[in-house]
Amino acid sequence: MNANTAAIAVLLISFLVMIILRFPIAYAVALASMFCLLYQGLPLTTICQQMVKGISSFSLMAVPFFITMGCLMGSGGISEKLIDLANACVGWMTGGMAMVNIVASYFFGGISGSAAADTASLGSILIPMMVDQGYDGDFSTAVTITSSCEGLLVPPSHNMVIYAMSAGGISVGSLFLAGYVPGALLALSLMVGSYIISKKRNYPKGAKFSIKNLLKQLLISFWALAAVIIVVVGVVGGWFTATESAAVAVIYSLVVSVFIYKGLTWKGVWKVLEQCVDTLSIVLILIATSSIFGYCLTTLHVPDLAANAIIGLTDNKILLALLLNLILLFLGCIMDMAPIILIATPILLPIATSIGINPIQFGIMMILNCGIGLLTPPVGAVLFIGSAVAKLKMEQVVKATLPFYLCMIIVLLLITFIPGISMFLPNLFM
Repeated sequence: MNANTAAIAVLLISFLVMIILRFPIAYAVALASMFCLLYQGLPLTTICQQMVKGISSFSLMAVPFFITMGCLMGSGGISEKLIDLANACVGWMTGGMAMVNIVASYFFGGISGSAAADTASLGSILIPMMVDQGYDGDFSTAVTITSSCEGLLVPPSHNMVIYAMSAGGISVGSLFLAGYVPGALLALSLMVGSYIISKKRNYPKGAKFSIKNLLKQLLISFWALAAVIIVVVGVVGGWFTATESAAVAVIYSLVVSVFIYKGLTWKGVWKVLEQCVDTLSIVLILIATSSIFGYCLTTLHVPDLAANAIIGLTDNKILLALLLNLILLFLGCIMDMAPIILIATPILLPIATSIGINPIQFGIMMILNCGIGLLTPPVGAVLFIGSAVAKLKMEQVVKATLPFYLCMIIVLLLITFIPGISMFLPNLFM
């Protein structure tokens, strides 16, 4: 075994052992990188240099701004208004509250960009509401956690900014546009699954459709939805960079939450900012430590070795695309979303592009794969949040989620093999 192979073994085996032992992911990444550097005899000052380099990026500043925007809008009384809008749109259908849950997640995801925030905010309102109307608790929770993944695809999504940075600075505006159709397709597939289950279990319908009520709710929700318009149109139109649009969106969210919807007081704003700091510290520590891990992978030529090994298995493009999805789904079962994007992108993106998958399309594939990972044990953060909100055992929620996993996998395969689903809007506007 040569020195490079031994160093790779030290890096990857120590990382996997710590993951199995349930170390916090940031510690596992940092310690595995440290062991690798020590084995190679490299100075540990490299750790500090790479951590600073990892978070010293102007484009990366968009991440804390988008998270802050989501926290402000999520705590400013937006959730209830978006639920009312969704109810006016689809509440009249069989299993109406399940449809409301899914459509509300599409709206709310465009504001928070976080599956966890979606589940915690909307779930705490909708799950009890659905149970009171005769829906089973495990079904209500399954609908809530799976629909929350729409927020990862619908812009503005801070995970898209992280991917754009990891992929070598691809267009954030193109990624934002690429997420709309896949997000809508995911919502539609979950609605079909919910409709079938609702029919079998005789879940109730909501009130009859009213165009007057729909227009009324659109007017009320306009100020919330306008935040997304500001970000996406600003970036796509070239008026702002992603970072500048995120900063503008924070100010806008503050004004809407405090002065228009009046869901927040100035005292409440400070509490929200405290929550933001907690979230941001986790995200930025993950980005910083993943930068060291990425440095080790690059210097040891792991991306090239992995690409050659995977391509050496088969030259069939369909099988290679399926293999990329399987790898990402497996990683999603053992790791959180941000480190997967940061670590796997430099390794898997060259393979994807070699078989004709556009980097924008691959970004959507990766984000949806990671979203499914958030719902799978043993590290499914959104699964745990949903179980906690509903006060149900995780095993019970997983069982109820099985039909929705199938819906999500079908959408993933469509995105993988039909490039136009994710590339239509970027090609049209960019």
